[in-house]
Amino acid sequence: MQETGISHLKDTLRSDIESAWSKAWDSGNVNALDEIVSPDYVRRLTNSGLRSGIDEVKDEILKIREALPDLHTSIDRILVEGDCAAVYWHSTGTFTESLNGVPPTGGTVETYGSNLVTVQDGKIISEDVTWDATQLLNDLGLSSLASAFEEHTVDPVVDNLDGTPHREMLKAFNRQFVSGVTVVSVLDETGTPKGLAVSSYNSVSLDPPLVLFCVQKTSSTYPSLFRGKHLGINILSCEQRETLGVFASKDKDKFARVPWHEGPNGSPLIDGSAAAVEVEVKERFQALTHTVFIGRVVHAETSKDEPIIYKAGKFFDSRNLDPLD
Repeated sequence: MQETGISHLKDTLRSDIESAWSKAWDSGNVNALDEIVSPDYVRRLTNSGLRSGIDEVKDEILKIREALPDLHTSIDRILVEGDCAAVYWHSTGTFTESLNGVPPTGGTVETYGSNLVTVQDGKIISEDVTWDATQLLNDLGLSSLASAFEEHTVDPVVDNLDGTPHREMLKAFNRQFVSGVTVVSVLDETGTPKGLAVSSYNSVSLDPPLVLFCVQKTSSTYPSLFRGKHLGINILSCEQRETLGVFASKDKDKFARVPWHEGPNGSPLIDGSAAAVEVEVKERFQALTHTVFIGRVVHAETSKDEPIIYKAGKFFDSRNLDPLD
């Protein structure tokens, strides 16, 4: 008789969890979770140790559902032992809207997780989870985006040695670095060429042939670059000061004023550049306000033209170091 009663409680708990999860994750009725959690419910992320209440959980579910409107979650099994239950589940969906500032890729995902819940008086009082939105992006193939979910508590600073951090010192330091000027380009989802001027370009390695560049997330070109699988990187020549002005502007159709040709994988490469490469995007690292792209070079071309030099907010002719207006 006692075993029958325990079995009934287990079945009721399983049924309640399945029902509430289906309403919350598949239909967006997050208030259904109130039926199964206690007022002082706490969720703990096992990877980071972060703790949150039911309101934060609801907000995360709604954000994820907004990013993946066709999200469907299935509970594979629930194991109940005493006052604890282990919930094993998987979800499928399509990444069609942005998630925490990460542009959609249109990719489909199947993601798995397990939750350990503790029950008291028929309500879940705590939950230890192995999965969060960062894991969702990992399963979408965006494995380097963990920092997109870190809280931004302070601005980047440099200590001026009197104990007071000074952001302007870091800006002044960066302005003293001498670099070239590149235009990063891509064909967007409609086949339209897009691009913007970027000074933060570097070679990572020759074997394998990897390069990196950084793009500010507020750029109108950023979503297209983020979705792109192949991108062009054009090192502008001293003869392309006018071209630089085009790509530093907010012109909506910059390539209409610039001659260009396609790389082997369709990336726009600008005619007359000192050099140009086409890369296959391998990683996208979030750095709060910017994203660091790492690409593998799949095509390269060079010319005899000398590159523009950039330093302290000014451009110079690399042949004789004369300023370029």
